[in-house]
Amino acid sequence: MMKLQNTQRNVLLMAFVGAALAAGGLLSALGDGRTAGGAWAVGAGVVLLAVLADAAVALWRRQFGLDLIAVVAIAGALALQESLAAAVIALMFASGRALEDYAEKRARDEMSALLARAPRYANRHEDGAVVRVPLAAVAPGDRLLVRPGETVPVDGALSGSAILDESSLTGESLPVTRAAGTAVGSGAVNAGDAFDMLATSTAENSTFSGIIRLVRAAQASKAPAARLADRYALLFVPLALGTAGLAWLLTGDPNRALAVVVVATPCPLILAVPVAIVSAMSRCAQRGVLVKHGAALEKMAQVETIFFDKTGTLTGGRARLAASANDPALRPEQVLGLAASLEQLSGHAIAQAVVEAARERGLRLDTPAGASEAPGAGLSGRVGDREVRVGSYAFVAGNASRPAWAAGILERAGYDGSAVVCVAVDGSLCGVLLMADAARLDAPRALRLLKACGVKRIAMLTGDRRDVAETIARSLGIDSVMPDQTPASKLEAIAMARAGGVTMMVGDGINDAPALAAADIGVAMGARGAAAAAESAQVVLLVDRLDRLAFAVRIARGTRRIALQSVAAGMGLSIAAMIAAAFGYLPPVAGAVLQESIDVAVILNALRVLRLDMARAGRTMGPEEVAKLREEHARLLPLVDRVASLADGTDDMPMPALIAELVQLNAALQEHLLPHESQDDAALYPRLARMMGGEDPMASMSGTHREIFRLSRAVERYATLGACDDGASRIALRRTLYALESILRMHFVQEEEIYDGLSA
Repeated sequence: MMKLQNTQRNVLLMAFVGAALAAGGLLSALGDGRTAGGAWAVGAGVVLLAVLADAAVALWRRQFGLDLIAVVAIAGALALQESLAAAVIALMFASGRALEDYAEKRARDEMSALLARAPRYANRHEDGAVVRVPLAAVAPGDRLLVRPGETVPVDGALSGSAILDESSLTGESLPVTRAAGTAVGSGAVNAGDAFDMLATSTAENSTFSGIIRLVRAAQASKAPAARLADRYALLFVPLALGTAGLAWLLTGDPNRALAVVVVATPCPLILAVPVAIVSAMSRCAQRGVLVKHGAALEKMAQVETIFFDKTGTLTGGRARLAASANDPALRPEQVLGLAASLEQLSGHAIAQAVVEAARERGLRLDTPAGASEAPGAGLSGRVGDREVRVGSYAFVAGNASRPAWAAGILERAGYDGSAVVCVAVDGSLCGVLLMADAARLDAPRALRLLKACGVKRIAMLTGDRRDVAETIARSLGIDSVMPDQTPASKLEAIAMARAGGVTMMVGDGINDAPALAAADIGVAMGARGAAAAAESAQVVLLVDRLDRLAFAVRIARGTRRIALQSVAAGMGLSIAAMIAAAFGYLPPVAGAVLQESIDVAVILNALRVLRLDMARAGRTMGPEEVAKLREEHARLLPLVDRVASLADGTDDMPMPALIAELVQLNAALQEHLLPHESQDDAALYPRLARMMGGEDPMASMSGTHREIFRLSRAVERYATLGACDDGASRIALRRTLYALESILRMHFVQEEEIYDGLSA
């Protein structure tokens, strides 16, 4: 409120002295110089009184005001009866203050928009009616109505589908559709029809309330560079007054001293850095990165070493189907469908991951019967007319020896730390599912972007064992791995790194909170991370994407560069103007205009921060389009699994069965896979190329298509000729199938990484 009052007062002062200057100019043109001088003096005097009042308040608060130069300049001009110069100086000063207020408002708009969206009421169902209640009255379990255009008041679960604008939470500009039962965070805006939801938190503990607290803390902060600028500006005051006094003393002309004081402005220091910092914080808020204070932004511009936690930060934090193997007598989708049908009855996280994998692939799940669960071991029951057991190897297969087709995948699970789900049908082991916490899709790109920003070292700090940690680290290109870490040893590693430069720690869990606080910059994955981590961090990623961190580092470095440019250019021009004024080449009125021009240039240059990294505007993909493209891949995954399964069984299958499988596989490739790849190459890739820029950015991906077509043609030849009756032919076929499977999996991942990058 006080800031708003000051802004309004500065605008009124500017309008008043502007009117006085115009009135005096008209009177002077009419030949009434005496009255014109009085009008100019009145306008300058009002501004002078306002400045003196501010100076008095500052002194009362034991703060040294930088308005001393303005006081000396206006008072000196009036004392020398330079009323026109006094009015011009007053106008420049008042307009400079108004311009500063505008720049700060412009820079803070994005964060203020978050505060403006904070809901105050909720619509609660009570006894068959909808009642408007204060937000504090909402409790977990309440059934709430959210009307079109309203903000979701608390965290909850959707009773039906909804279209939501989540830009205030994630930075994603396009509305997204959420299905019934989906968790929704407070702060999202209803962009469709009214819907009901079940509250799962109080207003105080909701997602948006936490964001509001962080935003208010960010708005109240002041960066060290801004405080340092204030101190440098204080040194500038005696320099300016000393130069003015020396010019008067050596020339005997008080007008030269006045001119020096007029142009002696520390505004490039006291304006450029704060405006640039706040602009950068606003720019980051647009993309779902909340920087709590300017100090974190300044340090981010100088970061040299970044430590990452593994689980939930570099990885997704939940199990996903990474690989599978099965008895050649069954197809992969059959095994997964049977396992997922039974796992529907288990609440275990791994069981739910199996169900999710089946649904991603579009498999139909049956309702199991007669199910029983052995805690910690597995689940058994009937699915259709089949007896199915799912769980550990011992639970499913007992003491039976490992079949040849399962040896490789079980060995892989041993060295990469993945969970194994074994599947038996009618008493026989028929499949092994490898469930792993895979690396985030955007993690490789994020790390590459951070290196491109100038980060010298990226390390992983994790409590996981070395072989598991190194598997993830090598796949992501991480410089060093520190496994088997405790919270205390993480602190030691960070302390050692801080001795050599600015460090950053990125994590999401409660056990990461001490490390986040110990680093120069702590970054919390706040989209679904622990509240303790978000409270300990200086930067919170409100959207669950690591590449937004690289964006924030780019903005921080660009902001520092622009701020230093503004300070150097602005102070250089001010000092040059002081010298010119001291030698009599710059009269007071012209000096006031020049001083204002310098201030405007400095502020406009600082506001360039708001345009940083905007080159990609209009070259992004919407989330629903990306989801559709990923769904197409998910529908093709059973076909890829089928290629791998046939490769596994090539040596042992009877010739008629092998040829029959080849014919069916070839038909599926011709009907589903090849049209998909052809359509991508003809329609999707040209569009992606336009988004990415450059002459031919999709060349390597098109080359992969050609290899897929070649390998598919080889499969077609084997299926048509039916010539696999000798060992050499079977070996060649197996190699072809394994090559096709590998290139398809790699190709899908590469495409999804591109989609993910273009939706960032």
